[in-house]
Amino acid sequence: MPSKTIFRLVLASASPARRKLLRAAGIDPEVLVSGVDESQVKSDQPDELSVTLARLKALAVCERLRPAVGERPLVLGCDSVLAFDGEIFGKPADAADATRRWERMRGRSGVLYTGHCLIDLAMESRVEAVAATTVHFAEITDEEIAAYVATGEPLAVAGAFTIDGLGGPFLERIEGDHGTVVGLSLPLLRNLLGELDVDITELWTRPAPGGQTVEPLP
Repeated sequence: MPSKTIFRLVLASASPARRKLLRAAGIDPEVLVSGVDESQVKSDQPDELSVTLARLKALAVCERLRPAVGERPLVLGCDSVLAFDGEIFGKPADAADATRRWERMRGRSGVLYTGHCLIDLAMESRVEAVAATTVHFAEITDEEIAAYVATGEPLAVAGAFTIDGLGGPFLERIEGDHGTVVGLSLPLLRNLLGELDVDITELWTRPAPGGQTVEPLP
């Protein structure tokens, strides 16, 4: 009887938000940071830039992996950029840059692009796709901008905002997948896995979210 294939999802990202999103979906990934210098990659197309960066991250991590017998490592690279007012915003350069961005973005909207690259190391296959979600920013005050930037959170993320952290209250609404704004689209990941003939349920390592029990109504 053939032995069961051991799937291993390797996340080529240091983002705690992406890992948290996967864990909430029952997938506990191994994390290997790619070390790719994002500032060296240029493009005037946000979708192209996001998927190029995702590919470079995944390929860099693949070079450090050697699959064991019976193991099928799947390496996932992701990268997000915000297209706003004809410009592409990655991570802000500093606090002053984050402040300037928020002064422009408040009360307006942009499109967050997240590129995904999934590499099946054992089968030597690669699939890629980009998810896009429109983000509508609240009309926040100068004081709120200053307080938010002072936390340091906007400096570490594309577009200078989060949806799952301190920045959440400053987003009026989104049009599209919530995960895309976090940095990883679970529906898109499921589709990419399907292209590699992998069912996402084969990556489940525990019940989600957290295996909690539900109390029956009295």
